[in-house]
Amino acid sequence: MAVTQSRDNRTFIAGIDLSAAQFKFVTLESDGQVDLANGAGENCIGVLLNNPTAASAATVAMTGKVMVKAGGTIAAGAAVATDANGDAVAATTGNIIMGYATEAGVDDQIIAIELIQGGNAAA
Repeated sequence: MAVTQSRDNRTFIAGIDLSAAQFKFVTLESDGQVDLANGAGENCIGVLLNNPTAASAATVAMTGKVMVKAGGTIAAGAAVATDANGDAVAATTGNIIMGYATEAGVDDQIIAIELIQGGNAAA
């Protein structure tokens, strides 16, 4: 059962409409706003906790146990990265590891991960 615990949240401005992106990975752009992660394995600032429209407040979890939307099958304990849709997937070679799954999940399921910052590329 996905739950959230001891997380560190920040508020940013949504650079695009993120109303359908709750529990997905987001990136911090050069304008200081957050956008939906759109590159498989890219480095993300965190996980979006609300569903803001463009130019609205976006609440982003930066660390801690958070809920994310799975973009495929993920085993408990697996290193997690983003796919090109901002969903969590099992990290593959070269992906930036964004956290570790604390439970197993399948495509479109909301699961819990331990979100980390400054993840290394998966080997």
